[in-house]
Amino acid sequence: MKKRVVTVMAVVLALAVALSAVGVAFAGKGNNAPTGPHYNLNIIGMSHEKPNMGDKVGGHVIFVELISSKMGKVRVATDILLIPDDTPPYNFYVIDGNGTDGEASFQLPVDVSTSYTVWVRALGKPGGEADMKTCAWDPVEEEYVCGVSVLLIRTKGKKTFMDVTKELLYIDGVALFDPMYEDYFWSYQNNGLKLAQLRFYPIDE
Repeated sequence: MKKRVVTVMAVVLALAVALSAVGVAFAGKGNNAPTGPHYNLNIIGMSHEKPNMGDKVGGHVIFVELISSKMGKVRVATDILLIPDDTPPYNFYVIDGNGTDGEASFQLPVDVSTSYTVWVRALGKPGGEADMKTCAWDPVEEEYVCGVSVLLIRTKGKKTFMDVTKELLYIDGVALFDPMYEDYFWSYQNNGLKLAQLRFYPIDE
């Protein structure tokens, strides 16, 4: 019996390692997020750009400016361009993780709005905040349109996740990558937030 238990534990550990290697993790307890496999994306605020960083490809991190000291410590904007993956099996992927130059790129499944929910929480040193919203180009009205903002505030104490599916995967009811709009992106306005942690959970059919 002891040998059998050890074997089962080894299989579970091996599975967890394998899932981690492809960007899938499991939710912890008491953080208000769903349980089960998910994709992690961390948006990290940096006080300055890393030397020779270039367009950082892959991984699960997008770097953005922490705050703009040039203008008296005010919020700084980064556009995270959203690219649809329309080739099965539809993957998440960081195309350009260096947003310290004002622009980053992130690939999501083309059907992400109907296949996933997205949850977010603010982490890092208390006191920082960020504003995040989904925007796109309206070719009919010839103007940019944006949905409802998600306000991320890092207060003291334990931070839990909140469901932001309607805000980050839709623009006022229009699903991400719907042909009604073009050139979708997340407008990320940072004002000292060290870390915004996003988790994408597949919807059980």
